[in-house]
Amino acid sequence: MAEELDWVVWNGSLGVSDAVAIGRVEIVDGVRTACLAPPYDVVGPFSLDELETQGRIAFGACLVMSLQRWKEDQVELRLEGRKQRAAFQKMFDFDEDDNQEHRETLELPLEGALEPAEIKSAFRRLAKTAHPDAGGSAEDYRRIAEARDALLAQFEGAS
Repeated sequence: MAEELDWVVWNGSLGVSDAVAIGRVEIVDGVRTACLAPPYDVVGPFSLDELETQGRIAFGACLVMSLQRWKEDQVELRLEGRKQRAAFQKMFDFDEDDNQEHRETLELPLEGALEPAEIKSAFRRLAKTAHPDAGGSAEDYRRIAEARDALLAQFEGAS
């Protein structure tokens, strides 16, 4: 039973793992749900049956898993978490002058966070007239494509 086993909670985006206990367990319509015990009692409710069967379950940004599953998966999980954190950090490690120039080129707001869809949309809108086949020039098209690629590079590996 879950109450007798050691459990681990892993948050890859923060790179934090900790030993945890199962807290409150409820049975609703024949399905056992649980939350972790304090101080992680915000994690839940999740399917206790699924956790026991699969050895791990995702809840938000966390994974709750058996100690055995953690031992098996931790190297892969830590490497993936490190990649996610590096990608997130990279979003803030850019040359401000280049970023401003790329935003201006794509006629995007000069301040604030950008979403990949917003960058792609601005590129498509400008490409309609910048492309040589649409009456623009190769230089204009190259310039907006470079701006798009530079701004999108901030999001690589952040999924």
